[in-house]
Amino acid sequence: MISVFGSANMDLVAYVAQAPKRGETVTGHRFRTVPGGKGANQAIAAARAGAQVAFLGAVGDDGFGAELRATLAGAGVDVRGLRQVPGPSGIAHIVVDDDGGNSIIVVAGANGTVTSPSGDDLAAIASSHALLLQLELPMDAVVAAAEAGRAAGVPVILTPAPAQPLPGELLDAVTLIVPNEHEAAAITGVAGADAALDALLERVEEAVITLGSEGALYGSRSGERLRMPAAEVKAVDTTAAGDTFVGALAVARAERLPVADALRFASAAAGLSVQREGASTSMPHRREIEDALQDRS
Repeated sequence: MISVFGSANMDLVAYVAQAPKRGETVTGHRFRTVPGGKGANQAIAAARAGAQVAFLGAVGDDGFGAELRATLAGAGVDVRGLRQVPGPSGIAHIVVDDDGGNSIIVVAGANGTVTSPSGDDLAAIASSHALLLQLELPMDAVVAAAEAGRAAGVPVILTPAPAQPLPGELLDAVTLIVPNEHEAAAITGVAGADAALDALLERVEEAVITLGSEGALYGSRSGERLRMPAAEVKAVDTTAAGDTFVGALAVARAERLPVADALRFASAAAGLSVQREGASTSMPHRREIEDALQDRS
């Protein structure tokens, strides 16, 4: 089982030819609401990629909260650890341009009430084969969950987004960190993926830096280093590509695939997701990922 201790947001998505500059108003093509949040996205991605997944987090007592719960459950995610709290659920305002790029504003809502893992959360984490964490919950809660995973011998996989300073006690508990190139630079203060990877490995055991259309770069303290090319596809919407990659990677790691095969599996999943609109709606199922891998071989 994979546990995801993280955020659930309703994504409010506007599609435009070009994102507005400061002070500018533009006309959008259309608008839609899509269940998302980095935690929920990774949970759905992992479930569709073939894992049993438990989601640990919070939603509000509004309509968005009910829809988020139903979406996770509909994807096969165990939502017994998804608490309901008074007030609004988290939301993300997303602008997607015609090139598939995006800009995002997140408002925490119910996610901000998760200030520490509950006893049930800790039990779920201890019984997991992997724990997925992101930074859309309060930092103290993320640190506590990571330390609980480490203490139980559970591999802890961190997506350090939104990028922010990372406490030493968090990094001490992380097994694998998966930033994108911008996040890696922000965390390390080092430009360039190879240099940033070296800096990350001074602080964690393993790291993968995702590079968008350039693929991904992996390194470990044992000296192993791999560069995995991305699938050659036309991107429609990159909103959930990173979360899809991490969710699929966690599944492959839990199944003890070799590093190169795990990266290949995650890359194939992300390549499928960017060809579809939305966050959770874009994530591929196991059979689709396996078919894509067969096509690439």
